[in-house]
Amino acid sequence: MLFTTTFVLFFILSFGVRHWLAQRQIRHVAAHRETVPAEFAQSITLSEHQKAADYTIAKLKLGLLENAFSAVVLIGFTLLGGLEYLNQALTDLMGNGIAQQMALLCSIVLISGILDLPFTWHKQFGIEAAYGFNRMTPKLFVLDMIKGVALGAALGLPLLWVVLSLMASAGGLWWLWAWVVWTVFNALLLWLFPTFIAPLFNKFKALEEGPLKTQIEGLLKRCDFASQGLFVMDGSKRSAHGNAYFTGIGKAKRIVFFDTLIEKLSPGEVEAVLAHELGHYKRNHIRKRLLVSFAMSFVMLALLGWVSTQAWFYIDLGVTPSLEGYNGGLALALFMLVSPVFGFFFTPLSSLASRKHEYEADGFAAEKASASDLISALVKLYQDNASTLTPDPVYTAFYSSHPPAPLRIANLQRLNQT
Repeated sequence: MLFTTTFVLFFILSFGVRHWLAQRQIRHVAAHRETVPAEFAQSITLSEHQKAADYTIAKLKLGLLENAFSAVVLIGFTLLGGLEYLNQALTDLMGNGIAQQMALLCSIVLISGILDLPFTWHKQFGIEAAYGFNRMTPKLFVLDMIKGVALGAALGLPLLWVVLSLMASAGGLWWLWAWVVWTVFNALLLWLFPTFIAPLFNKFKALEEGPLKTQIEGLLKRCDFASQGLFVMDGSKRSAHGNAYFTGIGKAKRIVFFDTLIEKLSPGEVEAVLAHELGHYKRNHIRKRLLVSFAMSFVMLALLGWVSTQAWFYIDLGVTPSLEGYNGGLALALFMLVSPVFGFFFTPLSSLASRKHEYEADGFAAEKASASDLISALVKLYQDNASTLTPDPVYTAFYSSHPPAPLRIANLQRLNQT
């Protein structure tokens, strides 16, 4: 029962830290709701600042409910016997084998998705709609969900079958072969996403000829960056939020602008935002993140390879492994359920690395475009996206992938003066 005790301890600690951090953020944002930070007083009104505070708090309160509900579901699947019951029912129906184990994993994903659906719906049609950001219709929501399930099945089921087959027949080092398959699969997804997957959900059109395209092409030339094309995505059919991103690998690289971003920003500001995104590529952030991701998957699969052979891993988490049959899917299901409880405590490390990369990308943008244009673009995006300007420092240190607005703007102002 040692692992049961360890799991429960980490579960309570992770749940408590999540709750404490959210409450800190709520209190901090609420305490600064009545005053716009001095550095933004000329560009953001008090009503806009208060809207951002209320929007942030609303999302956090929903997150608190979701966190509590997810905790109940996790304990229900593990220590209260939900996974054991589901596994036994499918074994009685299908017998023991890869097909039954695939059905087990699919059932967990399906049940979890259905249980999460009310939170996803409320966030989209409750919170996002209340603050003027939602442009998605219920019909589009359902269509996206159907497409997502179909795509997940088309890509995920063959991968799952390969991994479970390796677990059954590739010996003690099955996890190493599974890692190779997983790495190749993810590289393939990166190549397929811009040209085959993303168009299933959004329409993309080439950026029209004009001053903006000329300015962007000049930036690409200065940065020595070859792209398959410049595209505008119809992000406005789902949300009023604006964004831009770089996607794909090799010759499939694409630069994509949300139509909402182009509507809200000047050509110089769009150029500065793109220069920031290119900075991630030129400073090797994307390559570093991929390498870290592949290294982490190597470690996690190696760990799974070990714990899947240990009886205590199953028994201490509320399930009974088959002594003569196949437990690959059961081990994978348990690992997927409980590993986030332990992995949660590494969040500050990834957040810190991400914030460092954001500063470096800002520096690249200041060098290749304009720091002042990036500042004005960020202020508009903070304004239009209702991003809080007064986050709690501890919450930010733990979770935030981007530096707080005041620190980021101050850094760009220093770069602008050099």
